[in-house]
Amino acid sequence: MQLIDSHVHLNFDVFAPDLEAVRSRWQAAGVVRLVHSCVEPAEFASIQAIAQRFPEVSFAVGLHPLDAHKWTESMFEEIMFLARTEPKVVAIGEMGLDFYKAENQQQQRQVFEAQLEIAAALDLPVIIHCREASAQAREILQSMKQLYGDKIRGVMHCWSGTPEETAWFLDLGFYVSFSGIVTFKNAHTIQTAAQMVSSDRLLIETDCPFLAPVPKRKERRNEPAFVRHVAEFLAHLRGVEPDEIAVQTTANACQLFGLSA
Repeated sequence: MQLIDSHVHLNFDVFAPDLEAVRSRWQAAGVVRLVHSCVEPAEFASIQAIAQRFPEVSFAVGLHPLDAHKWTESMFEEIMFLARTEPKVVAIGEMGLDFYKAENQQQQRQVFEAQLEIAAALDLPVIIHCREASAQAREILQSMKQLYGDKIRGVMHCWSGTPEETAWFLDLGFYVSFSGIVTFKNAHTIQTAAQMVSSDRLLIETDCPFLAPVPKRKERRNEPAFVRHVAEFLAHLRGVEPDEIAVQTTANACQLFGLSA
């Protein structure tokens, strides 16, 4: 079984002591590719170093919505330059909207739109973080698609929306990625959404070091090897074999991010 973990954060300090061992475990679990997300451009050098160290790691560059207050006029050109000059950059992000506790909603919207402009200019997919803001994210994506067409494409990562919200983003042509949250006992709404996503739009991820899936909930951190449990749970949920989920989600990640399995 070959798998792609479409969203990781391996540069966090929690992985520093034993990253080689973590890699050995993801290889043993069948993880052949990983897409490393980016919280802010200041992380670029540390993420780039990991991608150079491990050939199977590709990555994104962007600014997380909870860090929207760090946006400066120069950051637009900074992200553009970094993405243009590093061949292993396969996406812009993670970006988006997080209105769970935010008081800077307008600022988040502006930063989201700016990064979508970068992605369109470079013809790269986007990795979208969306929490308590599905209607607003949909509105922005619809508007940007009118301007840039199919150059606005990407994935709703670590998805936790309702079936109705899921349909919105599928209608916009986006992929939907499920993390360990889908395996949680009370995640009924997310599980319903996971059943409705067509096979050709489905991705899997760990979002490690966060959100370890069942049966690894008691682990001190999540790690890429555990994406296998997400795949197995989705297979059971959707009534198919785990190999089918593995093959389809691997093909989907390769298609979206331009990877070779």
